[in-house]
Amino acid sequence: MSMTPKNPTLPAPSTVMVWEEFIQITGVHPERLQELLALGWIEARGSAVQQYLFRDTDIYRVRKLERICCDFELPVLGGTIIVDLLERIDALERSVRSFKSFED
Repeated sequence: MSMTPKNPTLPAPSTVMVWEEFIQITGVHPERLQELLALGWIEARGSAVQQYLFRDTDIYRVRKLERICCDFELPVLGGTIIVDLLERIDALERSVRSFKSFED
C-alpha cells in the first residue's frame, strides 16, 4: 500500500510508448523490432499520427528475447518460442501455487 497521497488532478502514467522510446529502452535494433512485429510476437497499436505504440510490458519480453538469442546464438524465431514457453511455465506454476493455497 502506498503511503503517498493520491493527487486526483495528475494524469495517470501512460502504459504505452512510441517506437523511438521503445528502441531506446530495450536496446533492440529497429530491424529486429520490425521482424518481431511481422511475426506477430509483439503487437503495436497505431496512434492518430500513424506511430506505433508499444506496451510497457513488452520491454521485459524483448529484453529476455535479446538475452536468450545472444546467449544461445539463436535466431529470433527460436528465441520467441523459448520466451513463450517460459511464460507458459510461469503461468502454470502460478496456477499450481494458487491451487495449493486452496488445499491448505
